[in-house]
Amino acid sequence: MSMHGKRKEIYKYEAPWTVYAMNWSVRPDKRFRLALGSFVEEYNNKVQLVGLEEESSEFVCRNTFDHPYPTTKIMWIPDTKGVYPDLLATSGDYLRIWRVSDTETRLECLLNNNKNSDFCAPLTSFDWNEVDPNLLGTSSIDTTCTIWGLETGQVLGRVNLVSGHVKTQLIAHDKEVYDIAFSRAADGSVRMFDLRHLEHSTIIYEDPQHHPLLRLCWNKQDPNYLATMAMDGMEVVILDVRVPCTPVARLNNHRACVNGIAWAPHSSCHICTAADDHQALIWDIQQMPRAIEDPILAYTAEGEINNVQWASTQPDWIAICYNNCLEILRV
Repeated sequence: MSMHGKRKEIYKYEAPWTVYAMNWSVRPDKRFRLALGSFVEEYNNKVQLVGLEEESSEFVCRNTFDHPYPTTKIMWIPDTKGVYPDLLATSGDYLRIWRVSDTETRLECLLNNNKNSDFCAPLTSFDWNEVDPNLLGTSSIDTTCTIWGLETGQVLGRVNLVSGHVKTQLIAHDKEVYDIAFSRAADGSVRMFDLRHLEHSTIIYEDPQHHPLLRLCWNKQDPNYLATMAMDGMEVVILDVRVPCTPVARLNNHRACVNGIAWAPHSSCHICTAADDHQALIWDIQQMPRAIEDPILAYTAEGEINNVQWASTQPDWIAICYNNCLEILRV
């Protein structure tokens, strides 16, 4: 991105509300585009789509739309070639798929896994399968995970109809499920399912104090590794699925609870963690299983960092959000 010689290292956007959910677009023609979700403790919430203007090198809001309840997660379709419609998914009370155009964002479909009722158990998280963008998985406080099939139907006139159906419901946890992640190779207590043999699942890790695990995150380059963290925990645990139940590393320099984990998209040994101590830390874990003492980079934000996302198609940029601010950092 030619910034006309003034290559800034940090760009900042201030939203009109507290930002929680946030993610990078992966389309090649929309490089510095992100979606942000508000965190307002009431029914009426918002999602904003923002982009970096090359000329002014400022973020501008391209679109704002209403969203019921705060979004627990936002993801753009993992379509690096730009062959699918420009879709965005959000989780909250339901999983919603939105179509983005230059002028508006339109709800394409609302996916509810409880066919017996209009009421739903809130969704804690979801993941969009990178290998097959027609698959999404949701996790819920009702103890289940659901694998959804998405049809981006034939072009009728100029409209692609998008619809979805339940492919599988997984019930292997006995408490709320807080996160779900597809491995490039498999689904992520951490309990791992093979999508080909769903009746079998393996417990890879349980927190020693039996605290719920809030996030899990697969290494983007080496499918044997994943990172997880416990609710209110100050450390991030790195697991090797070949060695269940024993962490291969613990990253514990944070001084307050960790809120976000992001593996580098281009390297198997770098990971970023972000926490309530205002810090985003980048770690080099290649010396595992020797102890990882200190991060290789540290950034201090002006508030508690709620979320961190490493841009999959632009590996030198990391996005963080704190208070009502989004910042992207060149690493």
